[in-house]
Amino acid sequence: MGSNQYIDVQPRIDPSAFVALSADLIGAVTIHKDASVWFQVVMRADDEPITIGEGSNVQDGSILHIDPGCPTTLGKFVTVGHKAIVHGAQIADHVMVSMGAILLSGARIGEHAIIGAGALVTEGMEVPPNSLVLGVPGRIVKTVTEAQIERIHQTAQGYIERGRVYAERAKWKR
Repeated sequence: MGSNQYIDVQPRIDPSAFVALSADLIGAVTIHKDASVWFQVVMRADDEPITIGEGSNVQDGSILHIDPGCPTTLGKFVTVGHKAIVHGAQIADHVMVSMGAILLSGARIGEHAIIGAGALVTEGMEVPPNSLVLGVPGRIVKTVTEAQIERIHQTAQGYIERGRVYAERAKWKR
């Protein structure tokens, strides 16, 4: 894990979580049970907290930040795809934020929602549960299907298992 020399508050990481050595967690970052933070992720919580819920995963190259008055919170079993940006947004449980999506300050994402690849969720946008958001700016285009909800669950579970494997291998190599 990268340097945290910039701020006095130290990240809190559950022992069961996996955090890649190349990830930078700065400030009031909390990583809960079975969560995983992958390579080249940056989380900078200098004025507000960043919380990663149980079983959630933040994939390679993603950036999580805050705004004053807008912490970043991921609920349980959330997937944040590669190179996504989550900036001061609140994400409920069982959500998929696809690759390259951008969520801006004050956005609120309801349970079982999917934010499509490359979508832009604008400041303060409220995404109801079970919504699929696509486009720039992001628009709710339909209600997610049961099959899509199942995929959200499978992806989160797959990353829990993958995180355990990587954590075990990292211990072996040290």
